Amino acid sequence: MSVVIHHNPACGTSRNVLEIIRASGAEPVVIDYLNTGWTRPQLLALFAAADLTPRTALRTSKSPAKELGLLDPAVSDDVLLDHMLEHPVLVNRPIVCTPKGVKLCRPSEAVLDLLDQLPKGPLYKEDGEMILNEKGERVD
Repeated sequence: MSVVIHHNPACGTSRNVLEIIRASGAEPVVIDYLNTGWTRPQLLALFAAADLTPRTALRTSKSPAKELGLLDPAVSDDVLLDHMLEHPVLVNRPIVCTPKGVKLCRPSEAVLDLLDQLPKGPLYKEDGEMILNEKGERVD
């Protein structure tokens, strides 16, 4: 299975998702988007595939969104995209692409829907929260 993760190694959720993918037996292509940046067609394609808009994909905390005036609902999608291209951190993460679909994986267990094989349990997030029990079943 081909898996791509648009990853920020400084983000706990992104690290959790990467670990879940690897625990499933897949070795993903890891794109450190803070270093590589985005292109407009790339973002538009990812957002369309994940059923997101620039507004719903906007990272509002721990980003310059407020300082840039992007929290105002009147700011257009085109303006948001322009800023996302200039400041890649404005895109919420991680975004994961597999043959099963594309998804913004927040919370991190959302990635389970995109995997062919679930990891063996038990599986925990960095904060100790259980994702899969000893039988490999999801914990809700």
